Amino acid sequence: MREKLIRRLESLLRRLRPLLLPALSVFTAMVLGGVLIAVAGGNPLEAYAGMLEGALGSPRAVSETLVWATPYILAGLSVSLALKGGLFNIGAEGQLALGALSAAWAGHWLPQLVGGGLPAALHVPVTLLLGALAGGLWAAVPGWIKARAGGHEVISTIMLNYVALNAVSFLLNGPMKDPEASNVLSRTPLIDESARIPALVDGFRLHWGFPLALLAAALVGWALRRTTFGFEIRTAGQSPDAARYAGVRVSRTVIATMALSGSFAGLAGAIEVSALHHRHELGFSQGYGFDAIAIALLGKTHPGGTVLAALLFSVMRSGATRMQYLTQVPIDVISIIQALILLFVAADALVRRIYRVRGEGERLVLTRGWGG
Repeated sequence: MREKLIRRLESLLRRLRPLLLPALSVFTAMVLGGVLIAVAGGNPLEAYAGMLEGALGSPRAVSETLVWATPYILAGLSVSLALKGGLFNIGAEGQLALGALSAAWAGHWLPQLVGGGLPAALHVPVTLLLGALAGGLWAAVPGWIKARAGGHEVISTIMLNYVALNAVSFLLNGPMKDPEASNVLSRTPLIDESARIPALVDGFRLHWGFPLALLAAALVGWALRRTTFGFEIRTAGQSPDAARYAGVRVSRTVIATMALSGSFAGLAGAIEVSALHHRHELGFSQGYGFDAIAIALLGKTHPGGTVLAALLFSVMRSGATRMQYLTQVPIDVISIIQALILLFVAADALVRRIYRVRGEGERLVLTRGWGG
């Protein structure tokens, strides 16, 4: 009995080892964030307690936290999937904006185009599908440039962000602008009721997009492990030469990976329009696409890790206002902490040195004392 219990504990520890460095990175960032709060004249413990209260202290707070988590999960999956394929998708922000714009078009103008209203059972899926398709097609462009011309996807996705965001700004202030909006508002008309994702719980903003995001994460994890296409993505990401030797068409895989990556970002934008805002407004995304980079890295590009990292970021964002109200600590401290998390995740050698973490890959253990 004792030996069986020991084996189970060892198995649990092996599974938890990949979480060690990310957890230490978050802990270190929170400690440094606490120092900044103290320097600003606040009490770190009260500040963090206020953040948790604002994010998890009531059913409504939990609802708002999960509302934040929905686009974080999908945008994080977008970056994570690209990283699995050896690609760095910095363009999630632009892909998300185009997905939102396409959803706004599908929600308001598509019924007029087909000459009548659409049932919700059809209108909602079409709205989300068009949003995902817009993000996917936009991401396929840097994928094609990478595969056919050797252009680095980091540069092309960054540049295409500017193209997408400025194109959206033009459309929101021109052809797609709500005729009832004032000159200072850049937004589309409201989408039809039939295109709106319903609330998951009456009286709260939490909607069915959240379980859809969890389902997407589960499907990505399954596909990467169990399907031929998932194998091709992982192989092409780890070693393109070995992938070619194994018969993988690397160029096609690169384009398909980027397109699928962008589709998750586009879906995030479409859900925000369909479930929450019911229109597309300029600057509505709150930087989800850029935060997704930190979320994917913190989650070690694993779908489950991405969900956990997205939940962590949503707790910080959702609880930031309450933290500021209780302690008068500037809300920008949360952005600083998120940046520190990204720093320590990217520079994991620094975390290893601080805590004297030895080992490589999955074999990570803590030694006594602090590094010096």
